[in-house]
Amino acid sequence: MPFIPHTEEDVRRMLEVIGVQQIDDLFDEIPPTLRAKAMQVVPEGMSEMEVTALMQARARDDGQPACFIGAGAYDHHIPAAVWQIATRGEFYSAYTPYQAEASQGTLQLLYEYQSMMTALMAMDVSNASLYDGASGLAEAVLMAVRVNRKSKSRRILVPRTLNPAYRKTVHSIVRNQSIELVEVPFDTIAGQIDMAALQAHAGEDFAALVIPQPNFFGVLEDVDVLTDFAHANGMLAIAVVNPLAMAVIKPPGEWGEAGADIACGEGQPLGAPLSSGGPYFGFMCCKQEMVRQMPGRIIGRTVDLEGKPGYALTLQAREQHIRRSKATSNICTNQGLLVTAATIHMALLGGEGLSRVAAACHANTAQLIAQLTAIDGVERVFDGPVFHEGVLRLTAPVADVLRSLAAHNVLGGFDLADDYPELGDALLVCATEMRTAGEIAEYATKLARVMAARTQAKCPVEPKFN
Repeated sequence: MPFIPHTEEDVRRMLEVIGVQQIDDLFDEIPPTLRAKAMQVVPEGMSEMEVTALMQARARDDGQPACFIGAGAYDHHIPAAVWQIATRGEFYSAYTPYQAEASQGTLQLLYEYQSMMTALMAMDVSNASLYDGASGLAEAVLMAVRVNRKSKSRRILVPRTLNPAYRKTVHSIVRNQSIELVEVPFDTIAGQIDMAALQAHAGEDFAALVIPQPNFFGVLEDVDVLTDFAHANGMLAIAVVNPLAMAVIKPPGEWGEAGADIACGEGQPLGAPLSSGGPYFGFMCCKQEMVRQMPGRIIGRTVDLEGKPGYALTLQAREQHIRRSKATSNICTNQGLLVTAATIHMALLGGEGLSRVAAACHANTAQLIAQLTAIDGVERVFDGPVFHEGVLRLTAPVADVLRSLAAHNVLGGFDLADDYPELGDALLVCATEMRTAGEIAEYATKLARVMAARTQAKCPVEPKFN
């Protein structure tokens, strides 16, 4: 390793002082069976030019399929200027801005980001990001337990309409902290939280109710009723939202009579590419009275002795995050680069631009669902209003259908079989503003052929395409 400063002579002299012949002798207590073997299947090293050629060839093999998968990560257009600016050295290599006098540019950008997020969510305050939407919700749950002094139960109501990955992540993070997640079923007709099942918990002691908007099925929940129910029963309302959807539908701060208490979610739709699953970033907003319990960075704006504006980390010091069980959060690093991209993205599009993107997503989804449900063997599962995703039921195994479509350059959606077996052969489909009318029509044509071939053959036969 070239960064180790010791020369071979240095190492030899140190070993002589210790009284051993070689470095491996220092680890002789480790049994041979536990030692790593030689990497026999790893090929010889390649030059930069050869690696580039190999990766380009593999990219060509992957093709450029039309993506109709959503399920929490969305294929949105990102203006070229976003990452052209975000990858400038001033932003690309910036670390957490503890030293305010040397980090005014980064601090101002984070302040602008917080301002945009509070406007988008209609909330009082925002932090400067978390790792992702799922861990952001886990932090919101921990925050709710700390904040809600009325509740002694450390229990949280979590609907099954919430993204399954979020439910699993929250469980993993809070299960050893004496916090119980109580599941709320969904209405199989509307695809929303089952209000009768929720009412059964009226009067019980819960710290918070989690409210997704839209939910994992793409269906819009009755957030006003849910928020008021939570507050009437001494619970906090935790909103888990798609930030893009908030440009066209009611934001969390305006839900019910008093608004949601905490809002969080995944920031990927705001300028972060899919990138095979990340990195993404989480966001969190809350009411003013809860700000001291909010994890993550909070940037404040002030003026100096000369009246010039300046920015600094506000309310929190680094020590607040490294005090073990006494810490507000043990998250010490924000997703600063992704937040930079999101800030640039929102600034370029503005409120009107975000609204247009959201409206285009909604229109494309309506068109997609209409064309797919016109195919024999395909029907819509829920009758509730949706944003840019919807659930379809097929008369064929979804996994087989998706395999056939993928073989012909269409990523047809997300198979719900593992997470929602009660729905049968159900498929979650998504259409963002990136999908053209031609791509939607081509998807419908290919799905129709797949379904027809399976109906005729009664077996998983691969259809032929022109």
